[in-house]
Amino acid sequence: MLAKVQSCAVIGLEGSLVGVEVDMAPGIPKFFIVGLTDIAIQEAKERVRFAIRNSGGTFPMKRISVNLAPADIKKEGPAYDLPIAVGILISSKQLSADVSNAVFLGELSMDGSLKHTHGILPMVALAKEKGVATAYVPAEDAREASLVEGIEIIPVSSLFELAQHLQKEAVISPYQGSVPTSQPASISAPDMSSIKGQEHAKRALEVAAAGGHNVLMSGPPGSGKTLLARSLPSILPSMSREEAIEVTKIYSISGLLPSDTPLINERPFRSPHYTISHAGLVGGGRWPRPGEISLSHRGVLFLDELPEFGNAGLEVLRQPLEDRVITISRAQGSVTFPANFMLVSAMNPCPCGYHGDPMKSCTCSPSLVSRYQKRISGPLLDRIDIFVEVPRVEYEKLSDDRMSETSEEVRKRVEAARNIQRERFSDGKLLCNADMTAVEVRQFCQVEPSAQALLQAAMKRLALSARAFHRILKLARTIADLSAGSRQALSTSSPGETLRTMQAPGGDKMITAAHLAEALQYRPREQN
Repeated sequence: MLAKVQSCAVIGLEGSLVGVEVDMAPGIPKFFIVGLTDIAIQEAKERVRFAIRNSGGTFPMKRISVNLAPADIKKEGPAYDLPIAVGILISSKQLSADVSNAVFLGELSMDGSLKHTHGILPMVALAKEKGVATAYVPAEDAREASLVEGIEIIPVSSLFELAQHLQKEAVISPYQGSVPTSQPASISAPDMSSIKGQEHAKRALEVAAAGGHNVLMSGPPGSGKTLLARSLPSILPSMSREEAIEVTKIYSISGLLPSDTPLINERPFRSPHYTISHAGLVGGGRWPRPGEISLSHRGVLFLDELPEFGNAGLEVLRQPLEDRVITISRAQGSVTFPANFMLVSAMNPCPCGYHGDPMKSCTCSPSLVSRYQKRISGPLLDRIDIFVEVPRVEYEKLSDDRMSETSEEVRKRVEAARNIQRERFSDGKLLCNADMTAVEVRQFCQVEPSAQALLQAAMKRLALSARAFHRILKLARTIADLSAGSRQALSTSSPGETLRTMQAPGGDKMITAAHLAEALQYRPREQN
C-alpha cells in the first residue's frame, strides 16, 4: 500500500511542501530513503525503526522505500522523522487516517517521543501559505508554531499519542496558548546616561538609529567606541510584529532560538570577532546556513577593529549593504538570506591607536598609518553614511557627577522620527530613510533653494560620488525628521507648535541648510 504524507523543506527562508511517499514490497527486509537527502535524514532509518517499536507498533520486515518529493529540492535535518514514521504506519495498515491536508514536522527519539526541532516557524508559515489546514509539531515547539495565524497547531508529545489522535481514540486538543507580543520587556544594552562626554558621538548614533544609517567611529583606545556601539540597541525603535517574525525565522533555522523565547522581541546586536571565518560572517557550508550578516537582520552588526577583518570579509559586505540581502552560491544552487542591518564599526586611526591624539604621541610611520587606513576600500567607505571622531574623554567630564540624557529620552525622539517615516512609506515597501533608492530620494529629499549652494559646494569640495550624494540627502532627511519628531513630542504643551506640525504632515517637507550642514559634518575629513 502506498502512503502519502506531507512535510516541508526550507531553503534559505523559502521552500516548498515535500511529499513523503512510503511503499512496501515483499522481499529481503531493506529500508531506503531517496530524494536528495543529507546524513541526518539517512540516519532517520534507525530512529524511526526503534520509535515505532517502542511506541507499541510493529516495524514491517519488508522492503520499504521512502521517496521525498520533489527530488530536485535539498532536504536536511531530522524534521522528516515524524512524517516517515506516520507514512510507514499507514502503509503497513497499522494506522488508518486522512492526512491529505496536514503537515507533520518533528524529530523522533528512540522511545517514540518528539524532540525540539529547528526551523518550525518558517516551515509552518510555508504550510499555511500553501493552504494546509493542520500542522502536527513537537509539543515544546507549539508556542513557536502558533506565531503563524490561520493554521491549526496540534502539539504532539509522542508517536503513540499521535497514533491515538489520528485513530480518534484520544484526541489531542489544538494549541490554544497565548501568542507572544512583539513588545520587548526590557533592553539589556547599556544606557546612554552611563557614558560620560562624547555628546557629538551620541548625537551621531541618535541620527543613525532614527534613519537606519551605517556608522564608522574612529578614535584612540579607551575613548568609548565599543561602549557607544553597545548602547545603540537601547535607543533603537521597537520591532513591529512582522519584523519580529522575520528575525525569529532566521534564528529558528539557525538553531539559535531559545526554548523559552518563541518570539524575538529585541533587535539583534551581533558583534563577531575579527578572527571569524568567511562562512561564519557571510553564511555558508555544504548546506548553507545564515551567518552573522543575516543574524543581524533588522538589528545591528558591530565590527570592532574594522581594519583587522580580512579583506574578503569586508568586501563581501558591499552587496548586503546595497541590496539588503546576501546570496550564497554553491554547485547545487544558490540560497538568499535577508540582510537588512545597520553596520556599526569602530577602528583606531593607526596600528598603535594614537595618530592625531593630543595627549600621547603616535609611534607609527606615515606610510604605516596610510597602509592601515587603506585596508578599508573606498567602495565600502562609500556605503557608510556617518563618520564620527571619538576623542579621549577629558577628566572634567569623567569626574562630573551629573547624569546625561537617558536612552529612554533619546528613544522617544527616534520613535517619533520612525513614525514619520512609516507615514511617508505607507506602502510598506520601505521601513526607514536608509532604505530609500534614487527614486525615493528624488521624491522625498527636496532641498530648499537657499541650501542648494551649500550642497553644490560640498559636491566639489568633498569630491562626492553619486552614491555619497544620495546618502547625504538621506541623512539630511533623517535629521529633518528628528527635528519634526521633537516638535511633535512638544506639541501637547504648545498649541502653536501643534498647528505648525499639522501644517507639515510627514515631517519637514523641505531639507534646510541646517539639516544639510549637520549631514555634511558626518562625512570623513579625508578620503582614503
